[in-house]
Amino acid sequence: QVQLVESGGRLVQAGGSLRLSCAFSGRTFSDYAMGWFRQAPGKERDFVAAIPRSGSSTYYADFVKGRFTISRDDAKSTVYLQMNSLKPEDTAVYYCATVARTFFVSKYYYSARSYDYWGQGTQVTVSS
Repeated sequence: QVQLVESGGRLVQAGGSLRLSCAFSGRTFSDYAMGWFRQAPGKERDFVAAIPRSGSSTYYADFVKGRFTISRDDAKSTVYLQMNSLKPEDTAVYYCATVARTFFVSKYYYSARSYDYWGQGTQVTVSS
């Protein structure tokens, strides 16, 4: 059974940076594509970023392009989300998700329904 554990969320001032981590266990990490989503209070869960199991490409929501970077370390079975130039509107619970597939149509990386396993989330709060 796949397990995902996020960490790194905390209170940070606007303009600051955070790095979220998601530790993967239970299966072979390199067989899995990884994604980050976020959910603010009263809002739907939104796609943030994704990286295929090959790591050869990355996908981002428009609202984080140029500020956030997703990466994976297969040796550590961990995916990261480096978040720079944080804004108050980035405040949300950030979730890590995974699926044992390669999507040849990139739009599937953007959909929460494409992912089979989810972590419990980590809270990111950006103060103005």
